[in-house]
Amino acid sequence: MNLLKKITLKTPESVELKFTLAGIGKRAYAVLLDYIIWLLLLMAWTFISFIFIYNTFSEVLGDNNQLGPWFFSFYLLIFFLIYVGYFIFFEVWWQGKTPGKRFVNIRVIRDDGKPARLPQATLRALLRPVDDLFFLGLFFIVLGKREKRLGDWLAGTVVIQEEQKKTQFTFSPSPTSQDLAEQLKNQVNINQLRPEEFLIIRLYLERRDQMFPEARYSKAKELAYQVKDILELDGVPEGVTAFEFLAAVYLAYQEQEQTISLEKN
Repeated sequence: MNLLKKITLKTPESVELKFTLAGIGKRAYAVLLDYIIWLLLLMAWTFISFIFIYNTFSEVLGDNNQLGPWFFSFYLLIFFLIYVGYFIFFEVWWQGKTPGKRFVNIRVIRDDGKPARLPQATLRALLRPVDDLFFLGLFFIVLGKREKRLGDWLAGTVVIQEEQKKTQFTFSPSPTSQDLAEQLKNQVNINQLRPEEFLIIRLYLERRDQMFPEARYSKAKELAYQVKDILELDGVPEGVTAFEFLAAVYLAYQEQEQTISLEKN
């Protein structure tokens, strides 16, 4: 029996995505790992500031009564930036993941299924002290249907478990799609396509045969132009259908992911 809660989120493209919530156990483990790294950074800053920076300025300026307040203000400013900036930096840079979340394979996404960005990461970080106070965040996570702490409610985010990569579904790309996929790998940065956007393409390719012809063609055209904008292309190549273009993008993205996985191993 799977005790983890599942949710369904609707993207702006009206595509429903199903996710598994991270669960209190994984979230607590991730926070513990992040707090260990976070505290080490704060301790390192404290050591460097007092042992090196303060002593250096003391030697240069001598016995100056004004040095103490200015230095302490500077120390607190950097301390606060590390305190808040740790979570903001990693959740933006790693698309909703911190080192702790990455280790336990969970991440933060928005309520529309897209990755958390700077506004969401900032709100979550600023509300973290409130959530930690008297374990309020734990209280809301345990009792809430979507396992949201206060920071999640304010930022409009949810913490999900990363799904294991599915086995490649069977479809036969045309020679045109295969040739275009090779061109895309060499001409554009396919990494501009986020995992959620790749998933939307995959869902369309999987389900297109179950759609009415009119809906199939209109959705392919709509997705093709959205992907074109994401990849910063001037337009969909001439003589290539919207479906062939989406299939080419799917192949290029998948092959690049496989290459990265092999390099890591």
